Amino acid sequence: MARRRQAVTIKHVAADAGVSLQTVSRVVNKDTGVRPEMMSRVQASIDKLGYVPSIAAQRMGGSRSYLILALNDRERTIADWRTRQGTDWFDQMMLGGMLTCAEHGYRLIVELVDTHSDHIERELLAAIAALQPDGVILTPPHSGNPLIINLLAAHGISFARIGSLTEGPGIRLIMDDARAARIATEHLLELGHTRIGFIAGPAEYELSGWRVDGWRGAMEAAGVANADLLAVGDFSYASGRAAAEQLLALPTPPTAIIASNDQMTLATLELARTRNLAVPGDLSLISFDDTPIIRLAHPPLTAIVQPIAEVTTQAVNRIIADLGAHPTSPTPITVPALLSLRSSTARPREFRGR
Repeated sequence: MARRRQAVTIKHVAADAGVSLQTVSRVVNKDTGVRPEMMSRVQASIDKLGYVPSIAAQRMGGSRSYLILALNDRERTIADWRTRQGTDWFDQMMLGGMLTCAEHGYRLIVELVDTHSDHIERELLAAIAALQPDGVILTPPHSGNPLIINLLAAHGISFARIGSLTEGPGIRLIMDDARAARIATEHLLELGHTRIGFIAGPAEYELSGWRVDGWRGAMEAAGVANADLLAVGDFSYASGRAAAEQLLALPTPPTAIIASNDQMTLATLELARTRNLAVPGDLSLISFDDTPIIRLAHPPLTAIVQPIAEVTTQAVNRIIADLGAHPTSPTPITVPALLSLRSSTARPREFRGR
C-alpha cells in the first residue's frame, strides 16, 4: 500500500527558512512589519515546499480568526430541505460568500438561526464564542432584527446586513426590491394589463413591503386601481395557492399576477391549470428569485433575477476591508435586480390583434 504523503506544515516552512513559527505566520498574513528580505526568504520556502496556510497558522499571526459567519433563516431553510425543494437563494449566497472568502484566505461558516426563538441570544453568543468570527453576514429576516444587530455591535464585530434598510450599525446591502417590483409591473402595464395582482411575502421580511411599494407605485403612476389586487403569502407553495385563489375569485379577476417568490408563482401556475386558464393566454405570470425550476417550467416563467451571489461577494469584501473599523453604511449599497423575459407574459386577450 502506498504511503500517504505527509502534509507540509508551518513547522516545515519555519525549519527550512530558519525562522520562528511566528515569523512564518506574519509572512502568511502579509504583515507589513516584516523586513523585505525576511519576507522573500520565507516565501521562497513556502514556494519550494508547496505549503498551503491553514487557519490555525494564520491565527498565530494576530487576532484574526479568518472566519466569516453567515446567519440564515433556520425554519424556512430546513423546511425547504426536508421537502427536497432546495433553496437557490441559499445556494447563491454560499456561492458568492465562499468563493470571495477563499480569495482572501478566509472560510465561510453558516449557522441556521430562528429569528423568533427565545434562545436566539444564547445561540448566537455560543456561536460567536466558539468561532470568534472576524465578521458576520446577516440575511433576511435576521438583517432587520434589532436584537441581533445590537448584540453584534456590542461585541465589536463587523457585520453586513443583506436586504435591510433599518437604521443602525452594520453595512447595509440591498437589491432594490421596490425597483424590481416596479419594472415587473411596468412590463405588464406596457403589454396592456390593468388588472395586475400581487402576491406579497410575509411582513417580517423588510423586502416584502418594498416590493408592494414598487408594485403599487407603478400602478398608481399608470392611473389604474389596485385596492383589491393585493394578497399575502409566506413564501410557501401552499400560501401562494391560497393567495392566487383569493385573487382569481375576485368579481373582475386579474389578467396578470406577480408573486414574490418562485414557490408562490409555481402554485399560481398550477392553480391556473386546474381552472383551464392558459399561461400567458389567459393569465400572465412574473416571479421573483429565478431558481432553475422556474426556467424549466412550462411555459418558462418571466422572473426578477436577484443578484444574490454578487451581494454576498460585496458583503464579504466590505467586512474584510473594514475589519476593526466597525463600519456602517449611511447609504445602502445597491446591487440592482434584473427582469428576465420568457414565455409567461403576453398581451391580455382584449388587446390581441390591435
